[in-house]
Amino acid sequence: MTTKKIKFYETWTFVILVCIVLPVMFRAFVYSPRHIPSSSMKPTLLIGDYIFISKFSYGYSSVDLPFGYVIKYFEGRIGGEKPKRGDIIVFRPPTQPDTDYIKRLIGMPGDVIQMKHGKLSINGEELATQRVEDFYDDQPDNTDSRIKQYKETLPNGVSYTILDEIEEGPADNTDIFVVPKKHYFFMGDNRDNSADSRISIGYVPDVNLIGRADMLFFSNKSSFIKLWDWVKSFRGERFLKNLRNEE
Repeated sequence: MTTKKIKFYETWTFVILVCIVLPVMFRAFVYSPRHIPSSSMKPTLLIGDYIFISKFSYGYSSVDLPFGYVIKYFEGRIGGEKPKRGDIIVFRPPTQPDTDYIKRLIGMPGDVIQMKHGKLSINGEELATQRVEDFYDDQPDNTDSRIKQYKETLPNGVSYTILDEIEEGPADNTDIFVVPKKHYFFMGDNRDNSADSRISIGYVPDVNLIGRADMLFFSNKSSFIKLWDWVKSFRGERFLKNLRNEE
């Protein structure tokens, strides 16, 4: 049995392909990891959560490709499916094309959205809500507090929990929003602590969608680099948690 001697350049070509090119392509076009640094999506997503977003679910636009906020590769979106109401989505606001946001998709193109006294209405119908057990917040930005928690159900049957920390908060009463064609309306589940379409980011064009949050694969109360704290700060109940809609 004989073997062929592998040339030096062939070895390095293989190493570069497997260790650099393929992982970069996978992250850019298939699944991409993200870290949650803020509390706007509590209780669904907590500070210290690490998630995977699906880059291919909604297809691709120039914005969600590498350096897409600088280089315009093409117009519109290519491939994929339409996002569904209730999806948790990473996107880039038109005013901050180099910054990723993550919120829940509430309003579809053509929808009429309004908040009245903390209640969300879509197309003139107030969403059904149900009071559930208070949320216990043990994170650094809000230590040892309990916050009112509600189960909210969208018109398509998707349910999730929201927080109501402040009665008649600054975004609990809004003007009427009419979502333009090819745009979406996003809100955070932490209703009194979310910079979303009600307040600052406005309507989000469909080309600015980056990917759908599919899985929470790791969660740690402490900093990820503090290896010595992993055991006591690891949130085992959030390990490999599905984030997809329950319709």
